[in-house]
Amino acid sequence: MTAGGPAVVLRRAHAADAGAAAGVWLRSFAAALPDVVRPRSDDEVRDYFRHVLVPLRETWVAEAAGEGVVGVLVLEGEELDQLYLEPRWRGRGLGDRLVTLAKERSPTGLSLWTFQVNTPAHRFYERHGFTAVERTDGSGNEEREPDVRYRWRP
Repeated sequence: MTAGGPAVVLRRAHAADAGAAAGVWLRSFAAALPDVVRPRSDDEVRDYFRHVLVPLRETWVAEAAGEGVVGVLVLEGEELDQLYLEPRWRGRGLGDRLVTLAKERSPTGLSLWTFQVNTPAHRFYERHGFTAVERTDGSGNEEREPDVRYRWRP
């Protein structure tokens, strides 16, 4: 239960969740990173969720009673590959629950990448014990945006 809001269940994503999960990703990315150029169209993002993330990765969704999917978490081994929330769900403890789930699923440690311009994400992950271990100029990612690698070890 999120304080003052509907009950939220964390569960593994099903094929039918791919479109809703992609929608969360698209809205969250647009709200959090408006100046980062996306190399993929909305349809390509939806296809990636449908054909790669949901069927081939460990993909979790946060489902709110009466609202549907409001968060998405994708793990690939010790890599926290995706963590996105509906913009109106930020600051309500849902991201904390998803990071806790990721740590439970990967108890020996996690790594992730986030863009250097995403200072709210830096604060969020650092609050959860992640440490910045590498910075790049962005030449290794599709967006060509400088990024930061974070690592968490118990």
